[in-house]
Amino acid sequence: MFRIIVMLSLTMVLSAVITPFVRRLAIKMGAVDKPNARRINKAPIPSMGGLGLFITFTFSTFVLLRAQFPTMMLYSIFLGECIIIITGILDDILELRPRQKMLGILLAALVIYFVADIRMTNVSIPFVGHFELGIWSLPITIIWILAITNAVNLIDGLDGLATGVSIIALFTMGVIAWFFLTVTEVDIPIMIFALVATLLGFLPHNFHPASVFLGDTGSLFIGFMIAVFSLEGLKNVTFISVVIPVIILGVPITDTVFAIFRRLLNHKPISQADRHHLHHRLLAMGLNQRQAVLTIYGIALVFSLIALLFPLSTQLGSILLVIAVLFGLEIFIEEIGLVGSHWQPLLNFIRRIAKHH
Repeated sequence: MFRIIVMLSLTMVLSAVITPFVRRLAIKMGAVDKPNARRINKAPIPSMGGLGLFITFTFSTFVLLRAQFPTMMLYSIFLGECIIIITGILDDILELRPRQKMLGILLAALVIYFVADIRMTNVSIPFVGHFELGIWSLPITIIWILAITNAVNLIDGLDGLATGVSIIALFTMGVIAWFFLTVTEVDIPIMIFALVATLLGFLPHNFHPASVFLGDTGSLFIGFMIAVFSLEGLKNVTFISVVIPVIILGVPITDTVFAIFRRLLNHKPISQADRHHLHHRLLAMGLNQRQAVLTIYGIALVFSLIALLFPLSTQLGSILLVIAVLFGLEIFIEEIGLVGSHWQPLLNFIRRIAKHH
């Protein structure tokens, strides 16, 4: 345990040291985010910071912590990571079309399913029963990886936002995985904590005012790893196997789901970017970048604390927790106008009841 803690500390330091070099490389390669109507930054900022995360995490898992992992699984996940990193680098330099980006994520997801043998195989629903997915295992696993990867990619809109939210989500995931997996399966929690250490080293460079952005190289890499870790690291937490990662990733999933809902309501293409994401709404309410990011960190922490309650709850308690989360989330979303300023069905309903009483 002491050795692991030392190696994780070294991982964090290595990440902090390697990031400035990756920043210079990004400038030379032309991976720079220039200000435009969609960007928050006022000056050109080097992106592709995710390459530093990938290099550090790879060194940590292959060299510093190698003795902890089954080789085949490590190499298989690494192959998927390489596909994601190449996709991200190409996007940061050339700006790929959404379909081209999705193709890269799809190829990486297929590697995870067929080569790494990491997949969603069953689901338990309280009071209903346990279901084996059978032939549905492949499409559901692929959709899960595509959805989570894109969700993290979508929230990467402010300095340090995706990095910090991912640290909170991954740490929570690692804690739950550590306590619920058997002694012979500690490899996944340790890999999760290795990524947390990597992100912690990167965060000072990425927090406002950022000297380097994650870029799609980073946000796709982090989202992909979170998706893979949630499939493997939370597989033994029964019914909660689906609910816990959804709650842990409450911020990016909420932002993505309501972005899709908002665009459908406004008859716009789902892939069309807009300035109505969670962080945009908080900025519109008068918060500055740091305040908006810290507010979202706080929301992510609330989701994580709720997720930690699930393994300790009864089935009825878990259902009541889900209902309470959905109720509170809907009120918050309507209050900040995430779907639109006129979308307030629950608040209007509460106001009508209040008037009658």
